[in-house]
Amino acid sequence: MPSIHLKTNIPGPRSQALAARRSEAVPRGVSQLTPVFVARSEGAVIEDVDGNRYLDFAGGIGCLNAGHRAPGVVAALHAQADRFLHTCFMVTPYESYVALAEKLNALAPGRSPKKTLLLNSGAEAVENAIKIARAYTRRPAVICFEDAFHGRTLLTLALTSKTHPYKAGFEPFPGDIYRVPYGQPAEQLEDAFQRVVAAESVAALIAEPVQGEGGFIVPPAGWLAAVHEVCRKHGILLIADEVQTGFARTGKMFAIEHEGIEPDLMVTAKSLGGGLPLGAVTGKAEIMDHTGPGALGGTFGGNPMACVAALAAIQAIEECQLCERAVQLGDQFRQRAQAWQRRFPAIRDVRGLGAMQAFELAEAQSTKSLTKYCYEHGLILVTAGTYGNVVRILMPLVVTDDQMSEALGIMESALEAA
Repeated sequence: MPSIHLKTNIPGPRSQALAARRSEAVPRGVSQLTPVFVARSEGAVIEDVDGNRYLDFAGGIGCLNAGHRAPGVVAALHAQADRFLHTCFMVTPYESYVALAEKLNALAPGRSPKKTLLLNSGAEAVENAIKIARAYTRRPAVICFEDAFHGRTLLTLALTSKTHPYKAGFEPFPGDIYRVPYGQPAEQLEDAFQRVVAAESVAALIAEPVQGEGGFIVPPAGWLAAVHEVCRKHGILLIADEVQTGFARTGKMFAIEHEGIEPDLMVTAKSLGGGLPLGAVTGKAEIMDHTGPGALGGTFGGNPMACVAALAAIQAIEECQLCERAVQLGDQFRQRAQAWQRRFPAIRDVRGLGAMQAFELAEAQSTKSLTKYCYEHGLILVTAGTYGNVVRILMPLVVTDDQMSEALGIMESALEAA
C-alpha cells in the first residue's frame, strides 16, 4: 500500500454518508473513536472508503499482532472456506480445533500437562475460567484488582473496575467478587482475607500481568510471583488474563513468562485469532478435566475458520520472531517518549513492557485532542486508563521501521500542536 500522507480533510464524503447511516442503524452505546470507515487493510496500514490511508496503531484494540491480513492467515481462511464453515465441535468435531488446543497447550508456561477450551471472545473465556475454578475448588469467591478490565458481560463487568462507560446503569452484578489494589505488596492479600473475604472461600484470583484498559500499568518486578505464592498457600487458583498481553505483545509469547510463573488457568483472545473472533482457556489438565461432559462449550466456540486463522497467526508470530520485534519497537517508542516527557510537562509518565507502551497525560481532554490530531494526520491511536488520560500503542508488530518512525513523528507533532 502507498505511504501515508498528512491530511486534514477527513471525514470524506463516503465516510460522512456511512456515519449518517450508522447513527440511524446502530445504538449510540456502541462507541466510535474515529470517523474512519475501513475499505481495506494490510500489514500496519488501513485505507478508508475515501481513499485516505492511516497507520493503524490501534490494531483492532490489540487483535492484530501478526498484522492485518497476514498472508498465512488469509491463505488458511481461503483453504478452509473451500472445505466447510461450521459444524459445531461438540457435535461433529474437526482437526483444527484439536491442533490449536495442542499448540496452546505446548505454548502455555510451565511443565504441567495442559488442556484448552476454545470460545468466542475474551469475556467468554474469562467467564469459563471462573466457572472452571469454582467447580474445581468448590468455592464461590473471586478476587480481582482495581483498574482491571476483563470484559463487558455481567460477570466480567463485575470483575472490571472502570465505572464509566462500562458499568454505570447495568447493575446489579454477580456477587462474591472482591477487589484489591494492583501492584501493592502481596501481604495486603492476607489482610484482605481477614477484612474482606475468607481465604478458604476464594476460588480464584484473576490478574492481568500488565493492565490494559487500566492504563498499561506494569506491576513491580516479583509482585506477581509473590501473589502466586499467597494463592498457592491458600489453595486459590491463579488465572492469568493474557487477552491483551498475549502473543508477543510484551516481548514474550505471554507476559506472565516475565515472572517465570505457571498459572493454573490462562485466558487468551484478541491476537489469538489473527483478526477473527476467538478466545481460549488453557489450564492444568487436572483442573480443566474436573467438570463433566457437556459442562463446557458453546455453539460457535472454536469455529473452524477462527481455528485455522489462529494456527496461521501463531506460526507468523513465531517465524517472524515478533517477540524480539516487540522489544525493538518498545525500545524505539520509549526513547522518543521519554524525550517528549522532558519537553512537554503535560506528559506525566511513560511506561510499558515490550511493545505494550503508553504515555500518561495530565488530562483526559488532552488525550482526546491528541488522538484527533493524529487520525487527521494519518495515525490511528486509542486511549486507556481509568481516567481516560493515557495514550497507548497497539500497532501490529509487523510495522516497519519507517512506519514506526513516521507514527512517532505524527505523535510528536500532535504534542507540539497542543
